[in-house]
Amino acid sequence: MDTLVHNPFFVEVPDFFGISLEALFAAKARGVWEAFERGEIDEAELAARYFKGDRPLDLTGLRACMAEAYRFLPGMESLLAELHQAGLEIHALSNYPQWWRMIEAKLTLSRFMSWRFVSCRTGVRKPDAEAYLGAARALTQPPGGCLFVDDSATNCEAAEALGMPSVRFVDAPSLRAALVERRLLGA
Repeated sequence: MDTLVHNPFFVEVPDFFGISLEALFAAKARGVWEAFERGEIDEAELAARYFKGDRPLDLTGLRACMAEAYRFLPGMESLLAELHQAGLEIHALSNYPQWWRMIEAKLTLSRFMSWRFVSCRTGVRKPDAEAYLGAARALTQPPGGCLFVDDSATNCEAAEALGMPSVRFVDAPSLRAALVERRLLGA
């Protein structure tokens, strides 16, 4: 999220709940979403525990809100197509729950990449070292044989600390320029 696809959490989700982002952070129960992202709890438990106190979670409405908001970030669909056509292997290394399937259903990212390393499947979230090392091992690559792209400086720094080169995502044109500089794409 936030490198390929618009993340609805920061705008659409607070609007859905009718509160500000700050109020949403204050109302959420600590660690519940992260447990959902690691696949430790299912949707029913997410709905029961998402908010502190007795506030109910409209799970059906939240899923619909998020599904409606998913869209490619500007320029990313064409960049993914170019990378795929160049024969580069692309994998999602994402902190995301089973709802990645909603993104797939809407945008069919699997045309370009694998969903193999989503946190709900691996049980580990970035910036935990095992998120990066587990993916590298599964790909039979040393960390230095992979390139990690993420919008989070923390996640990029964690990858770099393990010897995995990274590119901090800002937008599609800058990412493309970084890939050209690394000779992964032609100019």
